Amino acid sequence: MSSKAERDVSAATNLAHAAAAVPQTRAARHRRIVDILNRQPVRSQSQLAKLLSDDGLTVTQATLSRDLDELGAVKIRNTGGELIYAVPSEGGFRTPQAPLGESAKEERMRRLAGELLISAEASANLVVLRTPPGAAQFLASAIDQAELHVILGTIAGDDTVMLISRDPAGGQSLADHMLRVAQNDH
Repeated sequence: MSSKAERDVSAATNLAHAAAAVPQTRAARHRRIVDILNRQPVRSQSQLAKLLSDDGLTVTQATLSRDLDELGAVKIRNTGGELIYAVPSEGGFRTPQAPLGESAKEERMRRLAGELLISAEASANLVVLRTPPGAAQFLASAIDQAELHVILGTIAGDDTVMLISRDPAGGQSLADHMLRVAQNDH
């Protein structure tokens, strides 16, 4: 194989891997729209389309309009008086609310950890949190929304949340942190 042919194959492979990083599915698009609307004020569909495009998701105005309708998005006034898009929260509130500020997100996580966390155990970069039955997904959602940089991701079952630390050996310090958070002992 010539070196030009090898470069072409390599470029095609890299392009395929880059495209795979952002699925072009309806579900992935909906998830990304909700993430954007929950993280920053979006005043127009064209602004949202630009933000999606920056993430590698190309969408027409008609599709975006349909997506917003399917998600139940509406325009509301935020605390600054601007009209922005909002979606109903996943925690059960059907009334769309403006995104919480960082301190409010962390305070919500703190409050829910104090109410729901039963135990925290670590192994390597993993932490297993125990909650009462039915509460794990609620706590995991609050942890996700707090956007703690040390947490790579969460997985929730019925009464168990698994946290994945970015630090390969950071499980114990993350478990200790979550226990301090639950005791309001920052």
